[in-house]
Amino acid sequence: MACSADAVLRVLRDGWLYPTWVVGASRVRAVSDDWPEPGSRISHSVGLWPFTIDDDSVSLAWFPEHGIELQARGWPAGEARVRVSVVADGPGCVVRITEDAVRGPGTWVPRPIRSAALHVRNVESLRRLEWLAARREP
Repeated sequence: MACSADAVLRVLRDGWLYPTWVVGASRVRAVSDDWPEPGSRISHSVGLWPFTIDDDSVSLAWFPEHGIELQARGWPAGEARVRVSVVADGPGCVVRITEDAVRGPGTWVPRPIRSAALHVRNVESLRRLEWLAARREP
């Protein structure tokens, strides 16, 4: 990305920005005061109004200099384990999203199909994350 790792990490630390960069999330209803510490949560909605579903994503691990790991919920589709890793690379950074279904009907989809769908979604999420982060540079 053409922005610093610190700028990306600032976006990840701000739970209220979650629906701005996460494809599928439509709004945030609440963010734990201690976000993104492990065990903290973002209460969000997924889908398009009026067909939204309220659910939560929970921080499993926060690496202040390297990213976050989440258990993202979106029932009835299920739950996914998501890791966003951030590595400085000169004046920019390399950001990767690793995601896979871990519970619910999403796990019934064959892995190659699931991976292809998640890839398309996460490419757009990364594009949005870069856009936000670039505008947070000092």
